[in-house]
Amino acid sequence: MVSSYADTVVPGGNAIELAGLKRLVLDVLKPLKDPSIVDVALELAKAPGVEAVNITVNEVDVETLSLTVVIEGDGIDFEKVRQVFDEVGAAIHSIDQVVAGERIVEIPPRPEE
Repeated sequence: MVSSYADTVVPGGNAIELAGLKRLVLDVLKPLKDPSIVDVALELAKAPGVEAVNITVNEVDVETLSLTVVIEGDGIDFEKVRQVFDEVGAAIHSIDQVVAGERIVEIPPRPEE
């Protein structure tokens, strides 16, 4: 199930504590104009707890890029990640995967029918 970014906010408007984050997979919309995805990746890599960033362009529209952003690390600071996107004019459209805890748990392959 795909989670909306809104699902991470409690009724009082405060972001849920997301300590121990190991991986985030985000669907992000970014304006076509600067900064480039290289610059965005480098800024995200500076966030506390981030060890690796992968940005893939899924679609190019007249004014926007649809991106899949994968961030891995240990204790990723989600608020700082969100702040980087805000600063570059991008929006988190959805949170498609979250991995937290002591280790990364992969999704098991589904048996073919």
